[in-house]
Amino acid sequence: MPNEGFDDMLAFVAVARSGSFRQAAQQLGRDASVISRRIGQLERRLGVRLLVRTTRSVTLTEAGSHYFQRLRHAIDELDLATREVSGFAADPQGTLKISLPVTFGRLVVAPLLPQFLRQYPQIKIEAQFQDRTVDIVEEGFDVVIRIGVLRGSTLMAKRLGSFWSILVASPVYVAERGSPRTPTELESHACLGFTRHPDWPSWILEREGKQTPVRPEGPMVADSSEFILYAALDHTGIALLPYWMVTRHLAEGSLVPVLPEWRSIREINIFAVMPPGTLMPAKTRLFVDETAKWLRNGDVWPIPDALIEST
Repeated sequence: MPNEGFDDMLAFVAVARSGSFRQAAQQLGRDASVISRRIGQLERRLGVRLLVRTTRSVTLTEAGSHYFQRLRHAIDELDLATREVSGFAADPQGTLKISLPVTFGRLVVAPLLPQFLRQYPQIKIEAQFQDRTVDIVEEGFDVVIRIGVLRGSTLMAKRLGSFWSILVASPVYVAERGSPRTPTELESHACLGFTRHPDWPSWILEREGKQTPVRPEGPMVADSSEFILYAALDHTGIALLPYWMVTRHLAEGSLVPVLPEWRSIREINIFAVMPPGTLMPAKTRLFVDETAKWLRNGDVWPIPDALIEST
């Protein structure tokens, strides 16, 4: 429907409701002459008189009364729809569809979700845990959590935080094989390789600005960091893993730091990625802000005391 025709209808409904061109003009923020011209256009387009105008009053014709009754309900519905949709931008409500990396999502973000839903009970969450790169727009996601490098696109993105990886092993492994004193001594140890780490097949370690590359060898490599974690817990070897993954195990003593003064050189970023556009629904904005706060506050991955000086 052309905007001009719709404006003509709004002008007619305003006059029919108020019984006055002057009052209708005030409601719509227009001159009375503009309102009169719009209704004249509408009558000519319809080929029927809608109003009877005198110097003292405005009354509806039979056709005008019928037309007003039909238009009034339609315009009321449009107004309601507009207010409801505007509410999605202002108030946190609706279904939030998110995509999360499997391991990071399960271990780090998932504990936030029940708390988030309690805080915002009008929001529902549809979470999908998957390591593939999803098409945010085509698949209808509101937020996608991505780890690593973002390639150029028209999508919106916000950096939520970052992490390094550290070397760990089980106390049983260290008791049996000893602990390396330098990065080069790792070459004589059983090392567990996570093949999706961006530096693989090397480990590039850093201490006080000094970088040392290592070519780890060992009994196992895998594209699942969680699988490598389980292998390390089962005394299979030394692993380079994100500290968000191993913090709890270090605190419990089921893992111990190896070369605690060293860490991976690469700082890996965590992003929230959203569909393109300048307007973000309240539900999306709140989830992104709460997730960033959750990652920053230290409850998710407190750094073990043994690593504080080196980090």
